[in-house]
Amino acid sequence: MPAIEDSSETEVEFCGETYRLETSKEFVIGREGDLVLDDNPYLHRRCLNMKYESSMWWLENVGARLSATVSDFDGRFQAWLAPGSRIPIVFEQTRLLVTAGPTTYEINISTKYPKFDTAINSGNSSTDGTTTIGEVLLTSDQKLMLVALCEPLLRASHAVNGTIPTSAQAAERLTWSVKKFERKLDNVCQKFHLHGVKGLYGNETNMARDRKSRLVEYAISSRLVVREDLDLLP
Repeated sequence: MPAIEDSSETEVEFCGETYRLETSKEFVIGREGDLVLDDNPYLHRRCLNMKYESSMWWLENVGARLSATVSDFDGRFQAWLAPGSRIPIVFEQTRLLVTAGPTTYEINISTKYPKFDTAINSGNSSTDGTTTIGEVLLTSDQKLMLVALCEPLLRASHAVNGTIPTSAQAAERLTWSVKKFERKLDNVCQKFHLHGVKGLYGNETNMARDRKSRLVEYAISSRLVVREDLDLLP
């Protein structure tokens, strides 16, 4: 007989603090609510809402502008949660990334009785200067560009938030020109866009405004870059 979920079965962790959810109550995340992320003016007062329905917890994006990236901890599953959409929480450990302005916040959700199990699967690296995720192949320079963009989040205490660098800051970190960095950024966004990653391109004349934020969220949530990759940086 399946276990009956109660208030202690699902927890939300942010910045070292843990919140136990109650199935009879909604849980609000944002600039205000049950979990206050920050007083960041780019955040909505209510960004995300968690509600228990149909024997499982659902995560809904109730904001008007900000999107969120949802993934399992092994990098096998990743979804882009646009405003107005919702997704069930089915993994034992779920990672949630939200970017507001220059800052990315990481929220971890754990449940004792997951609806779905995953096997460990991290990105495969090879010795020829490429990294493979699915069918996407990255050159060593493209991987380095990603690590430079993700560095603040990878180094952040508790991995809770980090400020995404500008192209100029990341280029300086790699001792590249801004033109070279932007070219690598364009190439990587194009590759992932062609493989179905949303939010990286609008069209040929209208680049996605927040493509760096979306790229960082995707790289972190899919484990395309991990903390050990920081050793690649100069």
